[in-house]
Amino acid sequence: MASKIVLAAAAVVLIAAGGVATLAVKPPELLRVGANYGAKIVCSNVFIAGRDGQAVLADDVQAPGHPVLKYLKVQVDQQRQTVRAQFFGFVGDGLAVFRPGTGCAAAPDGDAAQAAQYKFNPIKIWGPSPNVPWPTGSMEETNPAVQALLAQDALAGPGMRGMAVIHRGRLVAQRYGAGFTAASPLLGWSMTKTVSAVLAGMQIADGRLSLQQSGFWPAGDQRAQITLAQLMSMSSGLRWNEGYGDVSDATRMLYLEPDMAAFTATLPLEQAPGSKWNYSSGGTVLLSRIWQRAAGGDARAAVSAAVLSLPHDRLFAPLGMSSAVIEADARGNLVGSSYMYATTQDWARFGQFLLQDGVWQGKRYLPDGFVSGMQQVAPASGGAYGQGSVWRYGPSGATPEGQNPDTRFQLPADTYWMEGHDGQSIAIVPSQQLVVVRLGLTPHRLLYQPQALLAAVVKAVQQ
Repeated sequence: MASKIVLAAAAVVLIAAGGVATLAVKPPELLRVGANYGAKIVCSNVFIAGRDGQAVLADDVQAPGHPVLKYLKVQVDQQRQTVRAQFFGFVGDGLAVFRPGTGCAAAPDGDAAQAAQYKFNPIKIWGPSPNVPWPTGSMEETNPAVQALLAQDALAGPGMRGMAVIHRGRLVAQRYGAGFTAASPLLGWSMTKTVSAVLAGMQIADGRLSLQQSGFWPAGDQRAQITLAQLMSMSSGLRWNEGYGDVSDATRMLYLEPDMAAFTATLPLEQAPGSKWNYSSGGTVLLSRIWQRAAGGDARAAVSAAVLSLPHDRLFAPLGMSSAVIEADARGNLVGSSYMYATTQDWARFGQFLLQDGVWQGKRYLPDGFVSGMQQVAPASGGAYGQGSVWRYGPSGATPEGQNPDTRFQLPADTYWMEGHDGQSIAIVPSQQLVVVRLGLTPHRLLYQPQALLAAVVKAVQQ
């Protein structure tokens, strides 16, 4: 009997050891997604935002995420400027690498050297002077009534990290969460999509692209019918699953594919182009590759330093957005769907740029009428989405699907939004000359809606 117990125990140990070995050699894809996600978020916040890696892991990755993420451990290598992440210290092999100019990239193939090639040396953008009024400087011209609204925690929402209100081109109120300041670069997530649409608009202004241009796949491929405008309005017809809680098209692209654009370009056509609206980060990554290649003039342009620097040189520098970075993936595709970091005031500068119809300091950077076209409802979206990667509604909160969540807040009819994962938003109200930025770490399950803040600010500036 004793020998049988020993043999049984030995068998259990061997099976357990085999399972551990299998996890180490071939971990489930979901664990690989989690490890690369953790490495990427920590890398960006350490090397772009200057935060502590372990604090980022705890606050940004583990606290709001899946319970299994509490078993994730990260190692930050300051000398090599890399971050490695593993579950239980040996599962997942997450890796991210920082590059000057293009921030951090997840390297799911483990090739840090390849990912590190895609970089550039940014030209200096001088930081805004605290003694010069916004937007040229950072001086606030406070409206006490608006500042009092930002001080209300219920309006600011849980997890708020940065807020700014711009009225008639002046910074009239701002507030920052504990541990964050006006100098803290913050991730905009899908607000980056609107920036990508504007960068495509700049190539249209240069005559290198047009909204009705197609042919982005080989002749004879049905996907070659997809136009630039359809990619920009989420109406391409390409199959796409934007879910974030599992291994979906979105999470695979962001955390398992070193070449995000190449992955998305392989997806099949599911609907006739223009016939159905389907929110797609993959479509915006393809849009980004298109404007990158247009700027460079050939298919190799996506990996050139001159093209990688395009957002910095053509958009951020003229607007004085000294903190802004759009990150590139491990093959040099600028991730126009998801990965732009900027301070709260620099996000506000971009919002003000849209409010001013693509004009800054008297110079036009976008085609006349392009910004108004961005706001026009995408026909297949049921009124929810604009033709230029903007939202016609604010965040849904608990509003039933299919209903306009802005209705009960009685917002001005011309309000439109930039929105990003975990509570990022910029509301733009042309009729009130108003831009309201709200950034933070606020998961959707908390049902926070910035519309209440915007409605209160609108009333305050009208008095």
